[in-house]
Amino acid sequence: MKILITNDDGIRAEGLEILARWARKIGEVTIAAPMVEQSGKSHSINIHSPFSANPVSYPVDGVRAWAVDSTPADCVRFYLATIEDADIVFSGINRGVNLGGDIAYSGTVGAVFEASYFGKKAVAFSTFPDSLMAAGSDLDRIWDYVTGNGLLEKHSLFNINIPSAPGAEIRITRQGGAYFKDRYEEISPGMYIARGYCVHDGGADMSLDTDALMSGCVSISPLSPARTDETVFRHLAGMEC
Repeated sequence: MKILITNDDGIRAEGLEILARWARKIGEVTIAAPMVEQSGKSHSINIHSPFSANPVSYPVDGVRAWAVDSTPADCVRFYLATIEDADIVFSGINRGVNLGGDIAYSGTVGAVFEASYFGKKAVAFSTFPDSLMAAGSDLDRIWDYVTGNGLLEKHSLFNINIPSAPGAEIRITRQGGAYFKDRYEEISPGMYIARGYCVHDGGADMSLDTDALMSGCVSISPLSPARTDETVFRHLAGMEC
């Protein structure tokens, strides 16, 4: 199996190396990751100016790597369109969880949406900033759950959030509501910086990714890049004369 791995924390990120070392167990691994951090870039791509993309050395035996001076989606887009095909795309392990409405901003998730545009199976992996090693130690068990239950035969696109403690219960979830919001702090005249704060309401609806993860469970959510509200579409289409 040919595996393409990307992220939004940059090619030298700890979580990327952890994921690449683990993925070597299950397939042939190539990395195409941003040259620098691209967090919050969502599904953005660069179409108006050139960007560099070059092979680089990587500290995992048997793993080839490309450093791409653009977004996570562009890493996937460039590699699959220009270099070679892949059977599956992994993104992560992100240094920070991607839950609820925040997945709309996530470069980690944007990369797997781009993979789906190429018709590829794709999985995003995220965890808390101080839990990267713990998350990596749980990947065998989580992947056994994914493959043992045929999830990638049932659907092609998943977002996985991993709690701090390995061995936690695994839940199939859906996208919850807001998890983080920002305040803007003026740090000098006319210059502002976002300061994030958690707005999770402490709910315990274990069908939601937010509540499941904050309750200590692994959250596995099937995603769709489609933006059409099918329920409203069917209702409005039924009104046509």
